[in-house]
Amino acid sequence: MTSKIDFYHAPNSRSGGTLALLEELGVDYELHLVNLKSGEQRQAAYRHVNPMGKVPAIRHLDTLITEQPAVFLYLADLFPEKGLAPAIGDPLRGPYVRWLVYYGSSFEPAVVDRSAKREPVAPSTSPYGTWDDVYNTITGQLEKGPYLLGERFTAADVLWGGALHWMTLFKIMPETPAVRAYIDRVVTRPAIQRAAAKDVEYAAQQAAA
Repeated sequence: MTSKIDFYHAPNSRSGGTLALLEELGVDYELHLVNLKSGEQRQAAYRHVNPMGKVPAIRHLDTLITEQPAVFLYLADLFPEKGLAPAIGDPLRGPYVRWLVYYGSSFEPAVVDRSAKREPVAPSTSPYGTWDDVYNTITGQLEKGPYLLGERFTAADVLWGGALHWMTLFKIMPETPAVRAYIDRVVTRPAIQRAAAKDVEYAAQQAAA
């Protein structure tokens, strides 16, 4: 079950979250760097990996997994002994899946509209309703702390901690004390720090190429 994992990653991109998760899991993988600045993601070789031309993507046992929440679900379940995913039957499994899916289905679309200064479509057709809906939902959960599932740290926190770090860094969303404290709890973890250092190296390699 745990044969080679091929990981397609671009420095300074959304796939940094998957890099952080792999470091948290502490498992072996084969890294394939994708150069977004040169347009490699739009070329035929990478389109063969992911027709959408997006990162992250992973291959495992000849199976392609794309879309960051799906990648997180797959990897954390692949290594249950690491304890980053509540098992099916665990009362925390539902909330865990909810927050991973909420990230892609509501938070990301809302963030894209907000950063582009676009008004969302009517609530009846919007995937997220309003920005206030999204913001209040996630911040309300974080105020319960210390993690999304209370005392238990999971892969969902790897995803959200990194994402919120960038959202506040670029002033896309306000930084409340609860949000700041949550980000700090996640991004100061040794594995997350290792991933960040590796990403700096990968970006430098591409810049020098």
